[in-house]
Amino acid sequence: MKFLTLASTLALTGAVFAAPNTAKRWAAHEKRVANSRTQGHPLQRVTGPTPEASNDTFVEYSSNWAGAILIGSGYTSVTGTFTVPTPSTSGSGAAWVGIDGDTCQTAILQTGIDWTKSGDSITYDAWYEWYPDYSYDFSGITLAAGNTVKVTVTASSLTGGTAVVENVSTGKTVTHTFSNEGSEGDLCEENAEWIVEDYEEGSSLVSFADFGTVTFTGASAIENGETVGTTGATIIDIEQNSKVLTSCSVPSSSEVTCTYV
Repeated sequence: MKFLTLASTLALTGAVFAAPNTAKRWAAHEKRVANSRTQGHPLQRVTGPTPEASNDTFVEYSSNWAGAILIGSGYTSVTGTFTVPTPSTSGSGAAWVGIDGDTCQTAILQTGIDWTKSGDSITYDAWYEWYPDYSYDFSGITLAAGNTVKVTVTASSLTGGTAVVENVSTGKTVTHTFSNEGSEGDLCEENAEWIVEDYEEGSSLVSFADFGTVTFTGASAIENGETVGTTGATIIDIEQNSKVLTSCSVPSSSEVTCTYV
């Protein structure tokens, strides 16, 4: 998840940043920015192809998110495992799991990885975020193409929780605990999601790298104390400039797969 300038963020999500503590929060952000990652953005739906063109009446379209979203109430944990992709074109992208950000846009509890390909160089980072605060890189964990990564978020309340990234291939796990995040925004626990993202920097989307395929396995959520799978999730594909860039599906009750097209 990446940075939006304050002006563009206010223009796009003014309702989120209308809280009385806005100025204070942004002053604090300025002091922390040297040690932070950049900031993400909630789901931005767009009008995509007609059902006849897509041949799938269950797909919706977004300028920035691709994947699957459960919509309901009482979601307190989301997890999934995937292989770190090898982008084949220059650009960036991210894969993550999260709570909220669709029907509830006041906060998102999320964690995942991102990638950037520049020339022959590919870099990866693991990060955590409680939107609308910035996201921050985990330290003490390394990632490489082909690694198996498990990502999990758990809400302990509407203003607290944990983010965990485990590199299964290396045996390294990192955790961040959130607490008293109400000044940033409260969760609604309405959405559970498994997402590949084209994030924003400044006022525009970054160049979206061809990431190949990302498949979340072992995908599940806790809803009102019960474990649920991905059955019934809303499928989201990225559409930009009238072109669909991803093809996502839920091939089983514990999988979400997205392919760059």
